[in-house]
Amino acid sequence: MTARMNSNEDTEVAGSGRMWALDQKFDPPLDAEAEKLKNMHVEKKVSAFQLLRLAFQSLGVVFGDLGTSPLYVFYNTFPDGIEEAEDVIGALSLIIYSLTLITLLKYVLIVCTATDNGQGGTFALYSLLCRHADIRTIPNQDHTDEQLTTYSCAKFHEQSFAAKTKKWLEGHAFKRNALLVLVLAGSCMVIGDGILTPAISVLSALGGMKVEYPKMSSDVVMLVAVALLFGLFCIQHYGTDAFSWLFAPVVLLWFFLIGSIGVFNICKYDSSVLKAFSPVYVYRFFSRGNGWSSLGGSMLSITGTEALFADLSHFPVAAIQIAFILVVFPCLICSYTGQAAYLMKHSDHVSDVFYSSIPESIHWPALIVAVAAAIVASQATITATFSLVKQALALGCFPRVKVVHTSKKFLNQIYIPDINWILMILCLAVTAGFKNQIEIGNASGTAVILVMLLTTFLMVLIMLLVWRWHWVIVLLFTSLSLIVEGTYFSSVIFKVNQGGWVPLVIAVAFFIVMSIWHYGTVKRYEYELHSKVSLAWILGLGSSLGLVRVPGIGLVYTELANGVPHIFSHFITNLPAIHSVVVFVCVKNLPVYTVPEGERFLIRRIGPPDFFMFRCVARYGYKDLHLKDVDFERDLMDSLFTFVRLENMMDGSSDSDDYSLSDQQTEQSAGEPLEFMNNELSSNMDTIISSVDPPLANHVPADIDELEFLKNCRDAGVVHMLGNTVVMARRDSRFYKKLAIDYLYAFLRKICRHNTAIFSIPPESLLNVGQIIRV
Repeated sequence: MTARMNSNEDTEVAGSGRMWALDQKFDPPLDAEAEKLKNMHVEKKVSAFQLLRLAFQSLGVVFGDLGTSPLYVFYNTFPDGIEEAEDVIGALSLIIYSLTLITLLKYVLIVCTATDNGQGGTFALYSLLCRHADIRTIPNQDHTDEQLTTYSCAKFHEQSFAAKTKKWLEGHAFKRNALLVLVLAGSCMVIGDGILTPAISVLSALGGMKVEYPKMSSDVVMLVAVALLFGLFCIQHYGTDAFSWLFAPVVLLWFFLIGSIGVFNICKYDSSVLKAFSPVYVYRFFSRGNGWSSLGGSMLSITGTEALFADLSHFPVAAIQIAFILVVFPCLICSYTGQAAYLMKHSDHVSDVFYSSIPESIHWPALIVAVAAAIVASQATITATFSLVKQALALGCFPRVKVVHTSKKFLNQIYIPDINWILMILCLAVTAGFKNQIEIGNASGTAVILVMLLTTFLMVLIMLLVWRWHWVIVLLFTSLSLIVEGTYFSSVIFKVNQGGWVPLVIAVAFFIVMSIWHYGTVKRYEYELHSKVSLAWILGLGSSLGLVRVPGIGLVYTELANGVPHIFSHFITNLPAIHSVVVFVCVKNLPVYTVPEGERFLIRRIGPPDFFMFRCVARYGYKDLHLKDVDFERDLMDSLFTFVRLENMMDGSSDSDDYSLSDQQTEQSAGEPLEFMNNELSSNMDTIISSVDPPLANHVPADIDELEFLKNCRDAGVVHMLGNTVVMARRDSRFYKKLAIDYLYAFLRKICRHNTAIFSIPPESLLNVGQIIRV
């Protein structure tokens, strides 16, 4: 009995090995095609004049949020009034060193250099890490992806600290999931900040009306702010391309205005505030017990720093650094110092210190510029939120929503209607609900400091895996960041009940949506991976696939980059016909910001030429868009014709024509065929191999022009076959899993966009193949 069992096991293993070799023989990897598509990447050099021009343009996109902070920082720092004049100097010193240590040293000089080909933000850091370590929870990457010109990835020495860190990070699924959770949490906090920033910026800018009209009710200011914000969100669908040229001049005028007013106030009121540049006054501020309670307000001076990193996009890092060092940083320091000088003489005006310190003759022009700057800052945070949702969508962490490209010049100018209306409702609710800057400031401070802490953790991994800095330098950076940010966090955490709960609630709501959607996406991919059909079963059916081959081209969509999806076997076992040409289309998103157009499609022949079966892998980055005006079907057909034309030009030298079963050196596939097909193949393996080997030596018959045949099939019609998968929890699952999958995930699937809309598939060319999977 034992000997018989061993014999059966040997036969089963041998059959599996030959089956895998057969799959590799007729469905080889895409290495050759990926290498053909790879282009030499030449980095564009920017002249000094262009760099200064880009630095000027970056003011309106990157620094709007950071620049409007002087409107409300001192008011939030001393909400109960100023007890001693020296407290003003201590608070100013705290603001100066916060801007210097966090914004200048950490973000502008260090974090901003950790971009993904110029793209910033939490998901950009995560994408960069995914290329240097196998940490993606959806393992659909292939080594051919590394040959993309935008896929920058370095190799590790086995004994290096970076290699050990990589091995530790990849060691357990829990670590990969924990990292994704942190990234999602940080992204949700950024979304929360995108809701709070427009509210506090516009509300604070309009507060200047009460300086001229003290009897004006706060409700009037709130209503005007609500009206402006409502109008701002309503025009988002037009895009910013038409009037974005105004952003940089407005913000530049704003910085020069607040900087010059600050210098004026220093000279007019009290120049002794300049001693705040000594860190001794920070120590004195804390030693009197006032510093800790004022941290939450002082920290608002660096709000917008994370948005600065997320909004890099079109600007070189050098342009950002020039703009900050030459314009933003000195103007902000002068503005805060000037306000402190005014408060030394008028401590009772802390609630409206910005407008009170402005000369009366320019009050209304300053108010107009302040409102314009607040609107620009709000626009920047809204656009950054759209960009972040698009990145999460591309990485399978957000339900499919409609993404509209609003500019023909700039790729990053997008509009997401669903997110826009959600942001508008929440932003107006925050503005009308709180009515004052104190509680909104507490909420904004909570969101900002949590994002900074998460960015610090991601930067540690970037320094170790990507930059390969010495662990001592990494430890020094981490320690200094955690000391400063941890101190701020210890203050804002106690203000949760004073408005700090708002970003937490918003973040939790978005986190639930993201995590449930990602969990369902992972389970769908795992099911398709483990239920894929061996190509040997398809080849065993013969060139007709055991069915009637009708004119036309069938595009079978799948998430698999290799193997035959289960929906195809489900289809051909229930219908008696299949198209003359079959193309398995895999659309996958890679952890890169973009895939060049010339490298987007990878085409490969499956099986002998007379089968007319192909595989197409369409690759996208998280900044790429599936646009309606770009015909996906047309581009795919053009790539297919180009592949066949080049293959025919090679006169039979294509490596799809001869393979050796014994020379294949591949890894075992993660997915296994279905059980009933395993049984069939194990009993008929020799017959299948002998029946499919001879066609390999033959090309398409000479009397058939394959290109003409493909064109005739295309003219006959192209049908898109999509799997309409319904995901349900197993009957024995716990109640929270049933709640998440059967109700929440099902609801998200119902309201989100379908693949037919994403690829602009006309209804008359669509064929849905339904299936139910239980997870």
